[in-house]
Amino acid sequence: MPDGFYIFMNTAQIKEGVLNGVALDDDKREQFNKIEQELERLSQKFGENVLDATKKFEKIITDKKDIEGLPATSLGLAAQTAVSKGHTDASAENGPWIITLDAPSFMSVMQHARNRGLREEIYRAYVTRASSGDLNNTAIIDEILKLRLEKAKLLGYNNYTEVSMATKMATVEKAEELLEKLRAASWNAAVQDMEDLKIFSKNQGAMEANDLTHWDTGFWAERLRESKYDINEEELRPFFSLPKVMDGLFNLAKTIFGIDIEPADGLAPVWNNDVKFYCVKDSLGSPIAYFYFDPYSRPSEKRGGAWMGEVVSRSRVLSPNGTAPRLPIAHMVCNQTPPVGDKPSLMTFREVETVFHEFGHALQHMLTKQDEGLVAGIRGIEWDAVELPSQFMENWCYHRETLMGIAKHYETGESLPEEVYLKLLAARTFRAGSFSLRQIKFASLDLELHTKYIPGALESIYDVDQRVSERTQVIPPLPEDRFLCGFSHIFAGGYAAGYYSYKWAEVLSADAFSAFEDAGLDNHKAVKETGHKFRETILALGGGKAPLEVFVEFRGREPSPEALLRHNGLLSVTTSA
Repeated sequence: MPDGFYIFMNTAQIKEGVLNGVALDDDKREQFNKIEQELERLSQKFGENVLDATKKFEKIITDKKDIEGLPATSLGLAAQTAVSKGHTDASAENGPWIITLDAPSFMSVMQHARNRGLREEIYRAYVTRASSGDLNNTAIIDEILKLRLEKAKLLGYNNYTEVSMATKMATVEKAEELLEKLRAASWNAAVQDMEDLKIFSKNQGAMEANDLTHWDTGFWAERLRESKYDINEEELRPFFSLPKVMDGLFNLAKTIFGIDIEPADGLAPVWNNDVKFYCVKDSLGSPIAYFYFDPYSRPSEKRGGAWMGEVVSRSRVLSPNGTAPRLPIAHMVCNQTPPVGDKPSLMTFREVETVFHEFGHALQHMLTKQDEGLVAGIRGIEWDAVELPSQFMENWCYHRETLMGIAKHYETGESLPEEVYLKLLAARTFRAGSFSLRQIKFASLDLELHTKYIPGALESIYDVDQRVSERTQVIPPLPEDRFLCGFSHIFAGGYAAGYYSYKWAEVLSADAFSAFEDAGLDNHKAVKETGHKFRETILALGGGKAPLEVFVEFRGREPSPEALLRHNGLLSVTTSA
């Protein structure tokens, strides 16, 4: 076993121990443990308050005119909610309907309700959640920030962001520098997005066209999107049958990474008859990994969403005979529509992207060359780097040859129409400046609160929000906006001083894909060579080497945001603000 491995593991484990307070003197360690317990309690209370405040709000609507524009599925959901609240006769057609602040209900009103007054009422309720009465999270936020700062000082750091970054790929300076580059590149595009909405809504005769605000942008953006790129996801399903999509995905993996994926049903037990088992072989035909694929929705026994998980990791220590390492096994889980009759499972384009995404995670687990389980596959990889392979694989869904290879009508065999492909491409960059700024606002606010904010000083958390928003929001927040009271990612989740990692991972994956673009996506020899390099670095080295070193080994330099800006159509926009 190489000495470098022990050094790396010891360093990683020692760092983890130090950040958990093991190196502190007894009295300080006692103080540290009290802080940890209190932070745990406060985070839980924060989350409970958000949940309770969300549940508490309901808006009963009895007049159908008031909910014009809502799609049938949303009306069904609103009627179902009404039934659950005791309105036993409620129906999608005749109501009554209950609107809540749960995401599906809230988003539907923001995007589709023609009633501007309803949109305003729901928006105001949403951005003031958990900010008053017994459920007010304001004092909890201040206490969390105060304790995180105390914890950082106990550990010898200047602020909590430094603690968070100690186990991440980025540094405080690098994260701030990236966010500012992306902000500057996104600003004018976001201003133009708002201008486009004003012009479009004016052409549609909207009274509010010259006064568009927070509760108008979602509605008019959706109308503009429909008019420009009206892609009906349901109508696309016949072009994306699961067997064809998986064939295309496996062919792509063979082209880029030189692996063969073959069915291995019967080789291992499965938990449902729909679950498939596959063997991954190298170019010589030797098995190097296996994976389960569980594609279909089963609401009674399976949670929603999609994910990749380990069954076992590659390991020398745990190999059966102590010689060849134990091979890794992954499981990939999705929630697609099952086959109906003689129809195969037909997918939306989003579901195609999801399968490619999860397969990227699985590849990193399966193609690792690390023989020590603790750093094999996705283990030991920093939080802000772990999405690189998954987002990287999504890019191939927009690659013409790859997409046209899988997009064949399941009955006629006809290819996806060219104009639909072009719409999919164009829709990818629709309002990219606005979406980018939104994420940058969250990430910048997170870093500001955990780096520079001093709890109890003159500036309140809401002052910080308003200040950050001046540079990251085209329409300033309402003075009474209390978005922070519902910002669960950083106060009740694992993203404290880490929200930037969403954008960081996008930069890494876009930059990695640009290596293939530079080589020439239609040059099969160059794609294979670049794919081999990607496999031998990003996929093979896992947590056994610092991700920045691994990236530099693959790309020949540190990551650059240029490819992400180009993919989002933001490179040519001159920057200001």
